[in-house]
Amino acid sequence: MLAAVLAACTNTPPAPIVTSPVAQSTTSTTPSPSQIVIGMDDIAGGYNPHNLADQSTITTALSQLLLPSVFRQSDDGQYQLDTTLMRSAEVTSQEPFTVTYEIRQDASWSDGAPIAVEDFVYLADAMRDQPGVVEPAGYRLISNIQPGEGGKKVQVTFSQAYPGWRTLFSNLLPQHLLKDAPGGWQGALQGSFPAYGGPFSIKQLDNARGEIILERNERYWDKPAAVDQIVLRRSDQAGLATALRSGNDQFVMSRTDSVGLQQLQALGSSVQLSTVASPRVASVLLRPANGPLVDNDVRAGVAALIDRNKLIDEGTNGGPSAGLRADAQVLPPSESGYTATIPANASAPDPAAAEALLKSAGYTKEAGTWRKDGKPLTLVIASPGTQEPYASIAKELSTELTAAGVQVSVINPQPRDLFSNLLAMPVTKNGQTTTDGSGTVGVDIAVVPTAVGGDPATVLASEFGCRPGQDTTSSTATVTPANPAAVCDAELQPTIDAALAGTKTMAEALSEVEPKLWAQHTVLPLFQLADTLAIGSGISGVTPGPAMVGPFGSAVNWTRGGK
Repeated sequence: MLAAVLAACTNTPPAPIVTSPVAQSTTSTTPSPSQIVIGMDDIAGGYNPHNLADQSTITTALSQLLLPSVFRQSDDGQYQLDTTLMRSAEVTSQEPFTVTYEIRQDASWSDGAPIAVEDFVYLADAMRDQPGVVEPAGYRLISNIQPGEGGKKVQVTFSQAYPGWRTLFSNLLPQHLLKDAPGGWQGALQGSFPAYGGPFSIKQLDNARGEIILERNERYWDKPAAVDQIVLRRSDQAGLATALRSGNDQFVMSRTDSVGLQQLQALGSSVQLSTVASPRVASVLLRPANGPLVDNDVRAGVAALIDRNKLIDEGTNGGPSAGLRADAQVLPPSESGYTATIPANASAPDPAAAEALLKSAGYTKEAGTWRKDGKPLTLVIASPGTQEPYASIAKELSTELTAAGVQVSVINPQPRDLFSNLLAMPVTKNGQTTTDGSGTVGVDIAVVPTAVGGDPATVLASEFGCRPGQDTTSSTATVTPANPAAVCDAELQPTIDAALAGTKTMAEALSEVEPKLWAQHTVLPLFQLADTLAIGSGISGVTPGPAMVGPFGSAVNWTRGGK
């Protein structure tokens, strides 16, 4: 473990006492706090930005407002050192590849504990070892972390060169409060935040009312927020438009459909509309795990039954994502350098090809159902709880496959259970069933978000690469999947490794891997998620922000007034 040497680096204060907000009497001379109200689709957690299960607009917003990061993206997408947290971060050795970080002495969590090397180690360990995390490939290259200067110096050694190192250690978490917390990593930030390292803190989080009130973090060591409070308030699409029109909301971030978009457009020139692409692509994973889809022909045959166009229409519903069809395996539509690589006619079903492929795999269609050795072709489709658009897409997919003669069972496990348990069940290359004795149902097809923000080579390695040292030769060995799709291809791995190390450009790597990834029929990307940002009157300083990051990184400068 990387954390073995760190116990003496900093003094850990006792955990803070958490109390509920208490109403306080005011007098007529007490000024009301300056407040910015933001309308959103939802404010429910979990809120761990490193868990695939928690990926949402509210999680992205809160992580930027409450958590410290080593680097942040500028509006042009470049990673810049966040000097509110860091003194420096630079490569200090090539052999072995080493990055040295120096944290500001005054940077601390809201309970007084220093932000220090322990927080780096906690995040690195979790990202390397825990299932269902966002883009773990870079963290899996870390071989050692050494402390210095009382924990304020962090020396990170990698097993190979890693040009994407600037994307690591964003949204640090308070190790001293989370390492022994009930539920461990999987329970981290499930319902709230135990401490803050950004310009804001949570004053009140009320899921029942659909409201989170943030206030200026008085323990923040850098530039204080210009506004006293930010209120994140849940509403439906009609309510969001109404609140913006009346001035009750200063701006809105919403995953609009065609109706919601029209309602915002109807507000006219007084409202500035922008599309903010999210770092997530809605995808269908045809998992070559422990079931029928281990067979390449069966997987290709099932893929040929899917009407991708209908799935996209169902998921986007005429909203901004409709213009962000994900027609490549690795880069999302909003990414610089994106180009469509999807094979011709891959978005429409091909019943003839499906029939030929399934028959070659030993299936015959009897009384409208595909069977092999008398047993029906049965697949389990899972989506993360009731999260949209995934639940609706899964329902449409089930309808399509059922009509084509495949027996389908749809399950909607809680998001964290899906990513940390069901999609992390051991798999074998030969398709033999492995269980943990609990009777847990294996997932053949998952309709889920795939992470696409950050370094493209890291995205490639995280979504399609093997774990370092993973056995790619044995057909019987059971392994924990390296990614939710349960993909590990020994032939592709050298190209993936070369892209991650920077010895092959992404353009070269993509030209090699994209056709092969499409031919594997393991990941069917649909569209990039996006929000509509609607900025009304009475607020200054809000911009759409960097692509796939959004507006909340500049919140410290937001003020009431203007326009």
